[in-house]
Amino acid sequence: MQTIFALATARGKSGVAIMRISGPAAHDVGRLLAGSLPLAGRSALRALRDRHGEFLDQALVLSFESPRSFTGEDVVELQIHGSVAVIRALEVAIAETGLARMAEPGEFTRRALLNGHLDLAQVEGLADLIAAETELQRKQAQQLFSGGMRVFADQCRTDLVRAIALVEATIDFADEDVPVDVAPEVGLLLENVLRDVRRQLAGYGHAERVRNGFEVAVIGPPNAGKSTFINKIAGRDIAITSDIPGTTRDVLEVRVDLAGLPVTFLDTAGLRDSADKIERLGVARARSRALEADVRILLIDGLTDDGGFDASMPVDLIYRTKADLTGVGISARTGDGIDAVLADVERILSDRVSGMTIASHERHRLALDRADVLLQSAITVFRGGDVGAEILAVHLRDVVTTLDSLIGRVDVEAVLGEIFSEFCIGK
Repeated sequence: MQTIFALATARGKSGVAIMRISGPAAHDVGRLLAGSLPLAGRSALRALRDRHGEFLDQALVLSFESPRSFTGEDVVELQIHGSVAVIRALEVAIAETGLARMAEPGEFTRRALLNGHLDLAQVEGLADLIAAETELQRKQAQQLFSGGMRVFADQCRTDLVRAIALVEATIDFADEDVPVDVAPEVGLLLENVLRDVRRQLAGYGHAERVRNGFEVAVIGPPNAGKSTFINKIAGRDIAITSDIPGTTRDVLEVRVDLAGLPVTFLDTAGLRDSADKIERLGVARARSRALEADVRILLIDGLTDDGGFDASMPVDLIYRTKADLTGVGISARTGDGIDAVLADVERILSDRVSGMTIASHERHRLALDRADVLLQSAITVFRGGDVGAEILAVHLRDVVTTLDSLIGRVDVEAVLGEIFSEFCIGK
């Protein structure tokens, strides 16, 4: 492989920036810049100079020898001052050595995968970790990055390989007496794997929502205080508030961290019949987004007698507004009762995510769905007993192959492009 380099920290002014160099010539590049390198796994302060001997910066230099590095290759990391000019000068100096090229997005992580330092699910976990905005997203990503999917896949694989071995024993000894009836153990192994696969599938929806975020739609009739409510949550004016009905025409969004849960609150148009074409479009869009939301909050104007308002859709929470004028319910204007509303939303969503599992990507769901179908077919064949053990063994090997794809033991190339397109260049 060619030697690659890239800035591993964000561009812009900062106290420290890290330049990473990886590949067979990484140490040569490091020595050309720093004169000498510290022992592998150590760090040392060095003056960096370009090929003309001009001083670039004082840097903390770290070196790693293959395979004891993130990528599995020889690696040099240069911790320099985070000046735009220093970074640019160092990049030019590295390129001028002729020994390294600029890395592509995700190329360091891709090399870690190809060198066996990460599996495919861990790569996805790393991407999720970089993108994590809330504590629950961080924990979810860390579970995937630390090898949680590999543990699951390996356990299923162990049970399936044992089942295949038992089944194939009946093939090898078809003309002899097999000392133990293998059927009970094979059946138990298959049922265990099917149970574990279905448990992952059952929790996928919750895990996916944690990864991508929940949506909470705030609905109700015009002038119920929906936009004021949204502004209070956001801590700033993002929605126009007015006594004129129909002010909100489009769906406005506010993304918040709700006790570690990534939640987007949706401010929707007031639900009513209208002769205004634009308002009707806004109402239609409000209904559509509300139906797709995870939680729907219905706000009722506390000054009017509209307790019988029909939202024409499922509603999770209902509150009367304008308590500052009526003394009952919540007040979006003063903030009274808003914390209680947020606590109710948190309770609902926390109950849902309690059942989330490791599987959180669409790729995981597709593989698990296929494994479920194949397992059901294998169990049907096993229970029917109307085909030979050879056919059952083939079914079980298909299940193993499908579950292996979760961590990239097979069929890696088909998904690499999509996964690494989300990475930054320095990772």
